Amino acid sequence: MENSRNQNLWKKAKRRASFKIHLRSYVIVNGGLWIIYFLTTGQHWAHAMTPWPIWPMLGWGIGLASHYFSAYGSVDETTLAQKEYEKLLREQR
Repeated sequence: MENSRNQNLWKKAKRRASFKIHLRSYVIVNGGLWIIYFLTTGQHWAHAMTPWPIWPMLGWGIGLASHYFSAYGSVDETTLAQKEYEKLLREQR
């Protein structure tokens, strides 16, 4: 059955499944960080300058956004390579 799959679609499906797992981890871990933050700061959380869970969310969020665009973005490496190849063929003539 592996040979009958469209390899490009299979790679895209794997990237999307990987992104969904990454997103789930992001939500669970960062949700836990916010719970820890609110439990440890008590009622003083409103007076804090910048809540510390913001920093891991931002850092990890950048990676998550990159993962999203690689999984769902409209840029297909195979299509881009094919276009570049055709462009080179035209220039060669």
